[in-house]
Amino acid sequence: QVTLVESGGGLVQTGGSLRLSCVVSGVFISNYGMGWFRQAPGKEREFVAAIASYGINTNYADSVRGRSTISTDNAKNTVYLQMNSLKPEDTANYYCAAGRRRADASSKVTDYDYWGQGTRVTVSL
Repeated sequence: QVTLVESGGGLVQTGGSLRLSCVVSGVFISNYGMGWFRQAPGKEREFVAAIASYGINTNYADSVRGRSTISTDNAKNTVYLQMNSLKPEDTANYYCAAGRRRADASSKVTDYDYWGQGTRVTVSL
């Protein structure tokens, strides 16, 4: 059974930082492309960041590029998303995902096979 468990969300003021974590079990993340997506109330799920197997490539949404960093720790089978200079528009549920297209840092929801339950990020004014 494959499980992804996100943590690290919470309430933060504008300009603050958070580090989200995603602990994966059941598969080795080194064999997968890993991504972070987010979904705000009433909106579709959108791409945030992705990293290909062994970090050979990364990809960021324009809205977070320069403010966020995705990384992996293969020994801990964990994916991280460091987010800085947070804005109210970053408020959403953040989801971790794993996809078999290991060489891709894909931005497409449909390229991912396994998903976590999400962690909530709220950025206040």
